Amino acid sequence: MALTPSNDLAPPPWLAARFRALTDQARAGRLPHALLFSGPRGVGKQPLVKALVAWVLCASPGEHACGHCHGCRMLAAGYHPDLLRVEPEEGKRQIRIDPIRAVNAFVAQTAQQGGYRVIVIQPAEAMNVAAANALLKSLEEPGARTLFMLIADIPSRMLPTIRSRCQQWTLSPPAADECTDWLAERLGDEANARFWWQVAGGLPLAALEQAAPEARALRQQLHETFEALVRGAEPVAEAARLDRQSIDAILWYGIAWLEDLIRLGLSGDSRALRNPDLLPLYRQAVKNGRLRDWFRLLDYAREQRRLLAMGGNPNPQLVLEAWLVRWSALLRS
Repeated sequence: MALTPSNDLAPPPWLAARFRALTDQARAGRLPHALLFSGPRGVGKQPLVKALVAWVLCASPGEHACGHCHGCRMLAAGYHPDLLRVEPEEGKRQIRIDPIRAVNAFVAQTAQQGGYRVIVIQPAEAMNVAAANALLKSLEEPGARTLFMLIADIPSRMLPTIRSRCQQWTLSPPAADECTDWLAERLGDEANARFWWQVAGGLPLAALEQAAPEARALRQQLHETFEALVRGAEPVAEAARLDRQSIDAILWYGIAWLEDLIRLGLSGDSRALRNPDLLPLYRQAVKNGRLRDWFRLLDYAREQRRLLAMGGNPNPQLVLEAWLVRWSALLRS
């Protein structure tokens, strides 16, 4: 059975021009041996790379991969001998040196299907120093028809020597009109599409994640938590009711809400809010708190997320408690 182009072989519509530029390079024989795709999580890096991998490994690609040749069928089945994916091990946040040693062995082999050997590394910033240094050898001497595709949310966390050896493609959030129809197909209607696009800060794939039932439930629970704090609830008790495993998502929401609060406090204009449904809570917080305190709390949340992303292991319960104690003090000051 052929793959469905709209889901597997074509990039999302707001990245179609980028995809064409890449395939045009390939047709002209100008595709470099290493590509670095960067941009905020949820902008569409993974589906763009997935479509490009399929195109490169297809025996007879047109605008997109054909979906029915032997290479496409192997890819659809979940295994292609000329494709190697490198990610952190389950439960780990770093990519260590052993998988990169496997990359070096892989690029030394001949492509079994006679085309490209493709290596996808995601997230590229998760490579520790030893792994990144080990990758340099292959990036410097990749051999013919070898293609590295590195995916990074925050490329500044990568070694400069890795970045400098890649052609860099930075993806930015699309305008609402570029992705509303795509989101509406998946979320039921245009109103839902635009609301969740706004909540997600203009990131379409993040909008889908935020609209999912589990994420909606967490968002509603946090909303209720902060309303309870305004009414004088005990922050440590409220922290105990939250799922400690969701600490990264909780901090993500908190950062978005704090950015909204700061926008509202600075301008008084509610039209630029990412979460317009939280305006009553924001107004209460703005009335009680001071802008410099909101900035301090924003710095705290960003630092905790940075530690998590870097492989740190802060105690989730203590982070939640400290987070809600700070919120509570500002909401009732």
